[in-house]
Amino acid sequence: MRTRVVALEAQTGRRERPCSSPRRLPARFISVDTSLTPAPDTAADTPEAASPAPVGRRRRTVLLLLALTAVTSATALVLGLLSWAPDPPPEPARSLTVTEGERLAAVRVTNLRDVRAGVRVTAGTGADRIELVGWVDWSRSLLYLDVGGPGAGAERGLLQKGGPVLVIRPDPAAVPTPAAPPLVPPADRWRLHRLAPGAHLAPVLDLLIDLAADRSDPIQTAPSSGTRWVARETVPAGPLDVIQAPLPTSTQPAANTASGTPSAATAAPDGPTRYWLDQDARLHKLVTLLPDAGPVTMIFNRADRPTLRPVDALGGRPGLPRALTDAEQRRLDRLPTRLRAQGGATVTLTAPLGTDTNLRGTGWLSWTARTAYLAVADLGVPDRRTLLRRDTAGLARADLPTAAAGGGTAEAPARPPLPPPAVTWRVTRPGGDDLSLLVDTAVAAGSVGHRGAAVRLREDVAAGRTVDVIESGPADARLRYWIDRDGSLRRLELRTDAGAWAHLDLHPAVVPRLAANPRSSAPRSSAPRPGAR
Repeated sequence: MRTRVVALEAQTGRRERPCSSPRRLPARFISVDTSLTPAPDTAADTPEAASPAPVGRRRRTVLLLLALTAVTSATALVLGLLSWAPDPPPEPARSLTVTEGERLAAVRVTNLRDVRAGVRVTAGTGADRIELVGWVDWSRSLLYLDVGGPGAGAERGLLQKGGPVLVIRPDPAAVPTPAAPPLVPPADRWRLHRLAPGAHLAPVLDLLIDLAADRSDPIQTAPSSGTRWVARETVPAGPLDVIQAPLPTSTQPAANTASGTPSAATAAPDGPTRYWLDQDARLHKLVTLLPDAGPVTMIFNRADRPTLRPVDALGGRPGLPRALTDAEQRRLDRLPTRLRAQGGATVTLTAPLGTDTNLRGTGWLSWTARTAYLAVADLGVPDRRTLLRRDTAGLARADLPTAAAGGGTAEAPARPPLPPPAVTWRVTRPGGDDLSLLVDTAVAAGSVGHRGAAVRLREDVAAGRTVDVIESGPADARLRYWIDRDGSLRRLELRTDAGAWAHLDLHPAVVPRLAANPRSSAPRSSAPRPGAR
């Protein structure tokens, strides 16, 4: 930029004369006139003009990078447009191939071979919807589920079903959404249960059990049968074929006395059924419509396969029956002598004798006097108690209000009052029902040995002690003796007419002297009794 120096005459009094060599003036005598156009050669020579060069280089670098990015993006876009092709349309439904038909026919055999699977079920809609979470063991026809949903009703809580026997552990206060049940089920509050006619739950439970068989199903592949390949889906487990086909009807499962309804496999569904199958004929999902249940969706977790433990009412953990060892046989043979030496025990009764008769009781038993005295409650009649007295002459009962019979709750009644109240006692014939048979057998164990062939079923734990569970008796009257390693009887189990197991837990103790039953000349009562056959 061209500049000129202005001499301030007011300060110097003279004009600055030209000088051949430039001289730097003080800053106060210099003014810069920016209105003039700078000379190209002068601007280039000043130090102040050299600083914009690095800034210009940076700007050029940034612009170059942006240009390269734009060119790369444009190239990628062009290449993508040139190589793009629309997704192929879904394959239309078609008839099954031979391989797909074989896999569909083998579904139930595969379930039986795999033994168990986790399951999540939704059945019904709206206020009638029920939800189930848990496991199915096809090898033992065993279900262990948590029941929830707005339509759960009286079945809300835990449920186990083994063959025809259905037991529940109701929990009305449970949250509506079910969760996986505990692997070790709670020991208390289980009861036999009968599903109401037309209940949504009955056909769903039956279908879960019926999804296993020991032979392949005949598959109808004709167009009129409705069997067809529908679609293919990919899940984390891999690709699945969605196949539409009717539910199998080749098997006739045993009648379900607990639910009182026919098997779902023998009843035609209300709509088409779809199976989600992998390449190994494993079922991952099932969607169908069932009578009395509506739309049903079952999702199976094939990797969730824990060993299930049936509750005591269903017989407890499975065992491997074998012959008794010499030591086990000696403990069983010496059991009457051992019990008489102990004298007596406190007893706790848990007896699911029928779908309307679930008994709980507590009291005493004397092997030396051959007597027993219990207070028994029926869960269905919580405000009443039955006092039961057994001696060498027979069995006598008296029905009293809860307060007069010692109190307690129906689930845990108090011990019977001492001395026995002076009320009308009715005498019943020995062994006339499962309850009297169980009590008679427990008292007789102190004087009479077991009858029939015996096998060791399994090892278990009772009252903190290791016991051998020994089963004996005919198939229709099975008894199980829980004998610890000291030869003491810790539990006696009886298979009831309902197919469940009732038991008396025995704890050696000093028992009060139990008076003999009053003798009555009145005829023996034939009225319905707790546990009557």
